[in-house]
Amino acid sequence: MRRPSLIAVALTAVLLAACTPISEAGSPPEASGIGPGASAPPSAPTPQVSVPVAPATPAPIEQAPVPERLTIASLGVDMPVSAVGVQEDGSMEIPERPQIAGWYEYGPAPGDPEGTTVLAAHVDDHEYGVGPLAKLRDATAGDVVSVTDADGTTTQYVTESVTSIPRAQLPVDDLFTRTGPRSLALITCGGRFDEQTRTYSDNVVLIAQARS
Repeated sequence: MRRPSLIAVALTAVLLAACTPISEAGSPPEASGIGPGASAPPSAPTPQVSVPVAPATPAPIEQAPVPERLTIASLGVDMPVSAVGVQEDGSMEIPERPQIAGWYEYGPAPGDPEGTTVLAAHVDDHEYGVGPLAKLRDATAGDVVSVTDADGTTTQYVTESVTSIPRAQLPVDDLFTRTGPRSLALITCGGRFDEQTRTYSDNVVLIAQARS
């Protein structure tokens, strides 16, 4: 079962904070009219709340099956997909082996009715070598990207754009969205490699739209 999104968790924390009593120095407000020689006002009657009960148990919410395979026939890309979450620094986890793509499990799956499915993989690794998405920069508009779910359903996406974007300028809010048309964002590294930081300067981002 898919875990709740980070946005939902953060929102829950805000709501819980809003339930905390507010007073100076954290102390509860003093009761008025109660002190030595004063009598407490009569207590109000306990309110009665009537909550109707549904006649039947609601049906459980169905989760879309998780993606398990990514293929791009025009580039010869065929690789497994595993679910990933978030690292301690807030960035998306990425499988260590560049031969495996990670699906951001807190976002939409291909079978969901809207939003962008995000897949990412390393372009290479000193131990495991070059990964399939090293070819991603060669994709062109119109290329078909296929993602197969755990239940065997394959969603086909048609490539709209392939762009090299500086890492610091990656449009995270646009990519990690739960609303809008069913889309795919496929991300890997690119650009210049920095020997000191062991990172690439850019991200190669493919954006594609699901075929209806």
